[in-house]
Amino acid sequence: MEILTTIEQLRNIRKNITASVGLVPTMGALHDGHISLIKKAREENDIVIVSIFVNPTQFLPGEDLDKYPKKDEADKKICEICKVDYIFMPEISTMYEEDEVLIKAPSKSYVLEGKTRPGHFDGVLQVVLKLFNLTKPTNAYFGKKDAQQLTLIQQMVKNLFLDINIVPCEIVREKDGLALSSRNIYLNEKQRKDALLISKSLYQAASLVGKKERKSKVLKAKMYEIMKDLDVEYIAIVNRDFIQSEEIELKNTIILVVARFGNTRLLDNIWI
Repeated sequence: MEILTTIEQLRNIRKNITASVGLVPTMGALHDGHISLIKKAREENDIVIVSIFVNPTQFLPGEDLDKYPKKDEADKKICEICKVDYIFMPEISTMYEEDEVLIKAPSKSYVLEGKTRPGHFDGVLQVVLKLFNLTKPTNAYFGKKDAQQLTLIQQMVKNLFLDINIVPCEIVREKDGLALSSRNIYLNEKQRKDALLISKSLYQAASLVGKKERKSKVLKAKMYEIMKDLDVEYIAIVNRDFIQSEEIELKNTIILVVARFGNTRLLDNIWI
């Protein structure tokens, strides 16, 4: 495994690779969710590149950029164990100049996550496009937990005619159902226990769908009831284009939840 920190190093490596390349973009603090992406990339590609970069342009003022978990040495060890070929770990000054050509996310980036975090997805697409241009991956791996991010990246690849296959990967959970997140470490014991109500509400919604319930308002009411003691930011039931759905459409619906626990904001979803 080789660690790359400069554009020149990465380009020199990439130009000599003729085999398939799998890219796993991350912000570090790797957990089992990331590991599942890396393992899938390892199975499906000859060369695996993991990027570790906490991207400042996707954080809004007052968010946790300065406090975002940083575990470089542990991340390197995880990548080594997972047989990653290259880790790309650039500095901010490597990835950004003072005067940048900016990427503008489409209108659907300003609902849900984009409504509460305006401009967030502009920054996400900006850095992902840079990583795509540098690594020129055959396949790129993203988790379905960040559902809106995933769909916007898929749209960017389509709109900009990028010859890259985006591979959506299933959400990885703790044994008790909590979706894995680098921000889970912020939770105290009570918050960690309360957070289980998020996945419980999603499982209940999926169970109702399995019993032929199709009305979104019925599902939302049941989910709010389960999470009545939580600070729920939103429950949304949308199609794959992130348009609000009054009724469940099988294989074209996503149920999303965001809740706050003190200063920690957790999101989760289930794809129907």
